[in-house]
Amino acid sequence: MEEYKLNIQSLGFSLFFEDQLHAFMGEKKYEKCVPARVGLEHKHAYRVISEHGEWLAAVSGLYAYEAIDRAEYPAVGDWVLVEKMDGENRAIIHKLFKRKSQFSRKIAGREVEEQLVATNVDFVLLVMSLNADFNIRRLERYLVAAWDSGATPVIVLTKADLCEDVDRYLKEVQAAAIGVDIFVTSSYTGEGIEQIRALFKEGITGALLGSSGAGKSTLTNALYGDALMDVSDIREDDAKGRHTTTHRELVLLPGGGCLIDTPGMRELQLWDQGDSLAASFRDIEEWASACRYRDCTHKSEPGCAVNAAVDNGELEFSRLQSYFKLQKELAFLERKTNVQAKLAEQRRWKQLSKDHKKKYK
Repeated sequence: MEEYKLNIQSLGFSLFFEDQLHAFMGEKKYEKCVPARVGLEHKHAYRVISEHGEWLAAVSGLYAYEAIDRAEYPAVGDWVLVEKMDGENRAIIHKLFKRKSQFSRKIAGREVEEQLVATNVDFVLLVMSLNADFNIRRLERYLVAAWDSGATPVIVLTKADLCEDVDRYLKEVQAAAIGVDIFVTSSYTGEGIEQIRALFKEGITGALLGSSGAGKSTLTNALYGDALMDVSDIREDDAKGRHTTTHRELVLLPGGGCLIDTPGMRELQLWDQGDSLAASFRDIEEWASACRYRDCTHKSEPGCAVNAAVDNGELEFSRLQSYFKLQKELAFLERKTNVQAKLAEQRRWKQLSKDHKKKYK
């Protein structure tokens, strides 16, 4: 893609993906393919970026047949092997590279299914505005998902120029986000923008995540240095924003690096299968290690160090309640996904058995 003057490393193609490419190229069926990165996704139609150009793309029939669920389809940020169609500005996606990180959530509704928000990111920038939409409990939820993604969470507090007491909000965030870098920004005055821009060295990818009206698109424009994304005013009655960004898109920053802007999320239902709850609530985990009983639930057991921390004012009761709520949600999700994984495996082997019988008939 000559207008960007990029090589494949500028797009984020690291050694992690190079090793996979060498393995793929050993197969004859991929000899006409080149690696490309998904920059835009819309109902299984994609726009991919490679060293040789930018093309519209779709998955091959074989790819679609072998994909078991949504998570096996490409998402914005993914690396894929594509074959350009002769004489057309289009390509076919044949293979998905293994992801080095992925930010996921449970899809809305009662279905227990994973929705990929952004993949192969180095930083997850959790954006929250310093106005009436400020919500520390929502930030705790985002942090759990961010730690689970495999990327490094970074908190970006926006609209500092509209806040009369930034320090109060900052202290609240620091107490909830132990060990996480926090940037206070204003796209209007420019405060904090250069510090965030410094994160995006060549080959580095970040994803912006937050609720509608948090200022993600405005921040993208500030980092890009131009009005790249449309922005909307927030509603005056509740300080909540309108959905400006309606799709996920990978933006190539002029100074280096890539940025994935995502639609605002009012609700983030977790899709966590790791130890990210402990990473997000390190303070509670540390107190829990001092409880009299190893299996202490921190409810009514004697000698509970966690409840003692609440009683003496070291731990806010509302933070402990948030911990319990997320813990319960993740336990429920784990039970449901284990059942669904077993059923999916049974369906897979059933289909393979059918295909095997057809082949020999």
